[in-house]
Amino acid sequence: MAIPSALQEPLHDPVFWARFTFAYEEGPGADRLGDLADLLNDDDDEDDDDGDFADSAVDVAFEVGDGHHAILSMDASADSYSLLVTTPGLAEPAELGWDDLAHWHPHALRWSELDLICRAIATRDPRLRHPGAPLALLCRFAAVFDDDDVDQAVADIDAAYAALRPAQWKGYWPCGADWLSRADFRGEHVTWQRDEAGNQWARQDDHDDEPFYSTRTGPDTGTADGFPHAPLRAVLGAATATVSGSGRALS
Repeated sequence: MAIPSALQEPLHDPVFWARFTFAYEEGPGADRLGDLADLLNDDDDEDDDDGDFADSAVDVAFEVGDGHHAILSMDASADSYSLLVTTPGLAEPAELGWDDLAHWHPHALRWSELDLICRAIATRDPRLRHPGAPLALLCRFAAVFDDDDVDQAVADIDAAYAALRPAQWKGYWPCGADWLSRADFRGEHVTWQRDEAGNQWARQDDHDDEPFYSTRTGPDTGTADGFPHAPLRAVLGAATATVSGSGRALS
């Protein structure tokens, strides 16, 4: 599906991005808010019902192919965002990770997986260009590690945000460096494991600075309690088929 109507205008609003990225709560980019900081404080002090997206909850389902979706569940009023996947054989969407201001576990995807998903989304729906809105919205759920091309990842996220920025706007806008400050696990002793089925999970034996907050830290348990490896693998497989079938090379 395309971006829901309730989200189309906010995607071009710096206030939305200041909230979505937690810049308004001293997250990355807070030092660049300028006059927006006062506006955000005024909004928090007012108890009105003006239809502002800050009071909204919405799900955005991005199809990657053959009925497989990556779903961003957004509850802006609670500063809570979740990444889920669904497949044709799955009764309910499976949660990969979540991000909030309390007990966050956002890092559900490797950079290459997010890039693949966003390429598949763009292939299925040319209105959702890559890099563009899907990458800007979903990047909070991906991290980079020692073997990633981090310069390319940051450049792609810069381009995704820039594609949404109004031409006349010169103030605060999120950037790739903001994302990287929360997603950079190079040198943080994160190692990836893989089983015969192709499931991957991370292990952090020690860390110098950033603890790896993720539910993707163990093998497939075959129960509802563990990370949903099989649904993610199915979504990545569908995305690979979509991109490969389009004749577009993966980078």
